[in-house]
Formats: sequence, C-alpha cells, structure tokens
Amino acid sequence: MDKTIYLKEYRAIIGLLKKARLESGLTQAEVAKKLKKPQSYISKCEACERRVDLLELTKLAKIYNKPISYFIKG
Repeated sequence: MDKTIYLKEYRAIIGLLKKARLESGLTQAEVAKKLKKPQSYISKCEACERRVDLLELTKLAKIYNKPISYFIKG
C-alpha cells in the first residue's frame, strides 16, 4: 500500500472529501453511480484504503460542486 495515504495532509484531504459529500447531501452509493463505480470504491477512498489521484479528486470536486482549492490548501 502506498505510504502517502498515511500522511496527515492526505488524511485531511480525504476528510474534506467526506465532508463535501455529506454537505452535498449525497450518499456513497449516489456518488459511486455518478462515477460509474461500485459503492465500495467511495467507501474505500473515504477510509483511506484506496488512494484518490488528482483526476479522481477533480471529478469528485465537480460532483460536490466545490473548487479543487477547497481540498488542497497551500
């Protein structure tokens, strides 16, 4: 497993992803359907069991109606 998923900064991004999903009123299943993925895909991403790459983050930001800067704070 990639060690970066354990970094504090990465976990913060994942926390914001989950927060954005909840704020948007979407379930994991609804988000997964929009991405044409199984619900377990979103579950594993939110549990840091699967790494989210930049392209996936961009798609999720669009689904959650958030700018990419919401997740990546410099």
